[in-house]
Amino acid sequence: MTQITKEFIQKLRENALRYHAEPTPGKIAMQITKPTETQADLSLAYTPGVAAPVLEIHKDLDNAYKYTSKGNLVAVITDGSAVLGLGNVGALAGKPVMEGKGVLFKRFADIDVFDIEIATQDTEEFITVVKNIGATFGGINLEDIAAPRCFEIERRLQELLDIPVFHDDQHGTAVIIAAGLLNALELQGKTLETAKIVCLGAGAAAIASMNLLGALGAKKENLYMIDRQGIIHTQRDDLNDFKRAYAVETDKRTLADACEGADVFIGLSGPNLLTPDMLKTMATNPIVFALSNPDPEIAHDVAIQTRSDLVMATGRSDYPNQINNVLGFPYLFRGALDVRASRINTEMMMAAVKTLAALAREPVPQAVLDAYKLSHLEFGKDYFIPKPLDPRLRELVPVAVSQAALDSGVARLPMPA
Repeated sequence: MTQITKEFIQKLRENALRYHAEPTPGKIAMQITKPTETQADLSLAYTPGVAAPVLEIHKDLDNAYKYTSKGNLVAVITDGSAVLGLGNVGALAGKPVMEGKGVLFKRFADIDVFDIEIATQDTEEFITVVKNIGATFGGINLEDIAAPRCFEIERRLQELLDIPVFHDDQHGTAVIIAAGLLNALELQGKTLETAKIVCLGAGAAAIASMNLLGALGAKKENLYMIDRQGIIHTQRDDLNDFKRAYAVETDKRTLADACEGADVFIGLSGPNLLTPDMLKTMATNPIVFALSNPDPEIAHDVAIQTRSDLVMATGRSDYPNQINNVLGFPYLFRGALDVRASRINTEMMMAAVKTLAALAREPVPQAVLDAYKLSHLEFGKDYFIPKPLDPRLRELVPVAVSQAALDSGVARLPMPA
């Protein structure tokens, strides 16, 4: 590590700590939405006036959407077992991330958030806590919960609650990967149905991403999923149910074996695991999504120098084509809340994928160029996924998600006017 890099990291740390501490600790706060200037106001806000909505909700629980903030309130909930790339730091240490998620919900989709850090990593206890507080919210965003527990937690809570329960580390990542990949495949003259895909990583994001790609048309027989022990194949006896679904009949065993002739590499693992020699063996016009952050599976500059016919995405904002969950989760929830959906299902995620992919092909507004200090941007190898500050996301994605909720029968309200 160079001295400049050390200085940069130290400066970043100091700025981040100052940002979170000053002038007020934390990043989110509540605000009052009704007048409180007079005694009459206070008598309506609390006693005795508050009894009227209490009784209306007691008569019909759906009245909570009419008289409280429930309909625009999402819980961002973690147990702190898999926080960013920092691992199992515990629930309270994950709070800055959960507050940050609240900032993004509010900034991009005007959704209010309570962040909740649950100090248990017992699956049953966690499920019980969330189930018992679920009535407070219009939706629940599970965050930074380690695999494989996250799969069971999400599934069970979806069964127990009648509001959207969505693990963003799984499905938010999957939506953005899928949208980017559809466009990258088009640019490279390939199709999802025939592409040979290597997925390095077999955790929550990897499995959810492959599930969504399968729903969009990818073929299981064309997929190699790889964990720390190598390719997931049918002769292995160390697989959980989620990995076993991706076991293939093959004599290949290593990442290097899997890369030979592959069209697509998706990295959801760790830094510097895809070597230039492996990249050289991939098919003509390869696609590399190296999403380990901050250090990708192969450095962007190294990959471009190794294959001139490559298109690439990373998880970083300082390179083209950032796979960024903020393109997805605020708008998925906005679309779900707008029609009071009981869940966020595959159809709604597919609608978001297709809308995001289509948006990247449209002419880029001047406001986006100004936000990123660019003079020009158009669909191509350096731009095949929308930028997070594109205002059209808020206009288009929730509408597509709401329509998919209606079409798939999980909406309880019509489309908003």
